[in-house]
Amino acid sequence: MTISSPPHGGRLREAARRFDRPLADWLDLSTGINPCSYPLPPLDIDVWRRLPDDDDELPVIAARYYGVPATARVLAVAGSQAAIRTLPRLLPPGRIGIVPLTYSEYAPAWRRAGHEVVPVDLDGIEAALPTLDVLLVVNPNNPTTERVAPGTLLRWHETLAARGGLLLVDEAFMDASPAHSIAAHTGAPGLLVCRSVGKFFGLAGLRAGFALGEPALVDRLAAELGAWAVSGPARAVVATALADTDWQQAMRDRLQRQQSRLVALLAHHGLKAVSTPLFCWCPHPDAPALYHALAQQGILVRCFPALGGHGPSLRFGLPDDDSWARLDAGLAHAFSTPGAGAAPLTQG
Repeated sequence: MTISSPPHGGRLREAARRFDRPLADWLDLSTGINPCSYPLPPLDIDVWRRLPDDDDELPVIAARYYGVPATARVLAVAGSQAAIRTLPRLLPPGRIGIVPLTYSEYAPAWRRAGHEVVPVDLDGIEAALPTLDVLLVVNPNNPTTERVAPGTLLRWHETLAARGGLLLVDEAFMDASPAHSIAAHTGAPGLLVCRSVGKFFGLAGLRAGFALGEPALVDRLAAELGAWAVSGPARAVVATALADTDWQQAMRDRLQRQQSRLVALLAHHGLKAVSTPLFCWCPHPDAPALYHALAQQGILVRCFPALGGHGPSLRFGLPDDDSWARLDAGLAHAFSTPGAGAAPLTQG
């Protein structure tokens, strides 16, 4: 059976064609990518001329940044997407628990590899654990922003690992609040943590991320991905960004302020939001119509259908410094356009 890839945020060219609006005239809030990206460092010409060196200092720098123990292995991957697609093929078919409304690449990838995907709500995981071989937790969850405490995750891991199971934790949006990470425990069998560089650092185009876990499993993942999974320039930029603690702390402070500003702006227009520092999630019965009304103004957000006990909803990424007024005006217009709706471009 062919399982198509789910749609994502971004896809500006498709939106430009659909709404007949020039590509340059869009405000893209459909992703959770930091609009204030890490400044690219100058790169030596040899970084471009030579093959990537998988034995460079990047794993050491990443281990320090994520707080990974010496018993774990750190593997650079071409975005956490590479691990998402590859890991299911490395494990025997089994039952994997996934909450229904979360990052939409996981369920198709595990089904494609012959696993049974079991929908589980967060409050039902304890009861479901004895029936699962793998549990996936996106923490904080995308898009609902729910966060599971480290102690709870470690308890779930202990239960799974005792039966040879695996806890897979996607911490793609954890960089803004690193105290909630469980990367420090990744040396233990049965635990794998995926991290993304693109979100917090605003460098999604680099396609860089990390898999953190016990060497036996991460070594198999490395062998499956092969040599040169991450380009030399990407490795150099990521190494610099992960070592820049001053920029990281300043950005965490900035994102906290921007998060509060976005929540307040949405509330001003009647949207009750829950939030992470990089995006807000707003359940709303008229989400598809609002999505469409915003898109007609060149403002692209993410629209989700009713799923997993949640009604339809919108996700808003952070505007850049010059775009707050445009979003404010766009929301005012959207709410004054009753019934302006069509099937949204980015569901699922």
